[in-house]
Amino acid sequence: MSDQVIKNPVLPQGWLRVLLFGCGFFLLTLLLAATALMTITGTTLRQLETNPLPTISGLLTGSYLWLMVLLELVISLVCVAVFRQFVDRRSFMSLGWPLMGYINEALTGLLMGPGLMGLTAVLLLLSGHLEWTDIVFDPSSFFVSFGLMVFIAFSEELVFRGYILGNLLDSFSNKWIALGISAFLFACFHLTNPGMHTLAFANLFLAGLLLGINYIFTRNLWFSFLFHLTRNFFQGPILGFRVSGLNLPSVLQADPKGDLFLTGGDFGLEGSILNTAVSLISLLVPARAFEKNTTPTPRPISHRQNPAQPDPPRQRFTPLTNGSYVHLTCSSHPHPTVHATTRLALNLTAVHTPTNGSHRVRRFTAHPIKFKA
Repeated sequence: MSDQVIKNPVLPQGWLRVLLFGCGFFLLTLLLAATALMTITGTTLRQLETNPLPTISGLLTGSYLWLMVLLELVISLVCVAVFRQFVDRRSFMSLGWPLMGYINEALTGLLMGPGLMGLTAVLLLLSGHLEWTDIVFDPSSFFVSFGLMVFIAFSEELVFRGYILGNLLDSFSNKWIALGISAFLFACFHLTNPGMHTLAFANLFLAGLLLGINYIFTRNLWFSFLFHLTRNFFQGPILGFRVSGLNLPSVLQADPKGDLFLTGGDFGLEGSILNTAVSLISLLVPARAFEKNTTPTPRPISHRQNPAQPDPPRQRFTPLTNGSYVHLTCSSHPHPTVHATTRLALNLTAVHTPTNGSHRVRRFTAHPIKFKA
């Protein structure tokens, strides 16, 4: 086998790559978004210069929501693709898109979104601050809203969990610091949304923590993407609340009433104190579950260390092919995922663990690797 060539990032510091990425994202937004808004919506440069936040909020609540979502998608894709290729010098898929081995995490995210938002809505209903007045189903609006939610979830997870959190994890030995910074940036990104207030900002920060809680252990995006998608889609087009201030056609016609501290006001259910309580409690459960699932199991004592105890029964081994993703259980490398063809030239022999679809490496040999600056 020929030697593998591993390219190091242009900038070794992950936080510096994030800073440069933020600058590039901002400049591309100014060039592309400002041009598109002035050309299509008739917005003047003076409006964007003097009142940028109210102007953007007005576009998000008007008939140009689809344009704002498409611009966000295009800018996110272009920025991440360029920086991943030429600054990080890694593949786009390595951001965390492989699904094999992460089915359980993906299903967890798929169900957590409706579960948490449904629980918050039920609490609001029981408190007497919510009434559903009608049921309206328009297939075209329903599927258009679903498409918008897919674009929003994909672009924001690509940027904030895939690129920003992924690079911050390369810089900070404490993964919780990296998660906190990415969650704060995620909340700041929504400052232009209609109806934003202090409690809504705090809830978005908690949402950023929840969305990234799986990524800091697995570096896989399927949990956060599906959680983000179902969370937004269930609270908006299904339950009838505003989604971070965005008003979308819905099946259930919700009529929140009473204290804005409970209902969330114009920002929607994400601005409610009930959402704060549900988010805080729900943070503890997945954090412990994901950490337990990725914590290395103690190595059994062999007969050489304890002659009175026989060796454990031999297990059936399954060979891994090139391109497989494996979970390593070792004390010298805590990172759970290693790619057999891009990070190490490995000749692996692994045993299948049927509980979560991962592989535990029992022995391997590594070929020499050339690092290219």
